[in-house]
Amino acid sequence: MSFALDVNVLLYASDAASENHAAASEFLRAVAAGDEVCYLAWPTVMSYLRIATHPRIFTAPLSPAQAAGNIDRLLALPHVRCVAEITGFWDIYRELNKDLPVRGNLVPDAHVAAILKLHGIRTLYTRDRDFARFAFLRVIDPFATR
Repeated sequence: MSFALDVNVLLYASDAASENHAAASEFLRAVAAGDEVCYLAWPTVMSYLRIATHPRIFTAPLSPAQAAGNIDRLLALPHVRCVAEITGFWDIYRELNKDLPVRGNLVPDAHVAAILKLHGIRTLYTRDRDFARFAFLRVIDPFATR
């Protein structure tokens, strides 16, 4: 079994002011201690670096070195891998757009979804309900009451 993480999971774990901080930190500790393959799409990593260091978004933004260090620690785990666009990406992106008008804020989500589909990743942990629009994805909110 494998899964991917969305940027909001990483951001909540890094933002002590977030109401989801404790749950996200605990969830990431469990991911780190586990052995299931965990994927990060490169756009997810870049979004994390952009948002976690942004002073208008985070009350206490991370320094670029802190944010990169968080990614370094994740990528150092033997079961964490990054995925990116490869040949066939555009065709899958266009396929996702066929029945769903992708525009505005849905474009980055479709970008990530197309990368995941291209690599056969079908499970995404996220709080972003927009990902449920992509029928192939099993979207799980890791902070939902169990």
